[in-house]
Amino acid sequence: MDITIHASFLPHNDPDASLAFYRDTLGFEVRNDVGYGGMRWITVGPPNQPGTSIVLAPPAAYPGITDEERRTIAEMMAKGTYATLLLATRDLAGTFERVQRREVEIVQEPTDQPYGVRDCAIRDPAGNLIRIQQLR
Repeated sequence: MDITIHASFLPHNDPDASLAFYRDTLGFEVRNDVGYGGMRWITVGPPNQPGTSIVLAPPAAYPGITDEERRTIAEMMAKGTYATLLLATRDLAGTFERVQRREVEIVQEPTDQPYGVRDCAIRDPAGNLIRIQQLR
């Protein structure tokens, strides 16, 4: 079987702030920016991985979500407990230093984890947890 990850979705509540974070802080390229009905879907991804993308999407756009569920999602996003993205780099110290210079919420400085990786954690403007681990 030949299956690859093409795109994954993360919620955003401020498209301009999310765009700036993923483009300017993480260095991702913008692959698409689509507006519809007052909402925006922004597709970004690492320049060296053209086949893998992240779609930053408004959580209110999903069909079938009730108003109560929208409120719950908004509360979880505000707490940073709704979505997580795991990234990897060959230079965690250098990546963390560059990210730290950008007024980003630091959740965890680079740390050796008991499960065998060294990583750090930050939050994007929507509250999504972004973990960055050192490639071996």
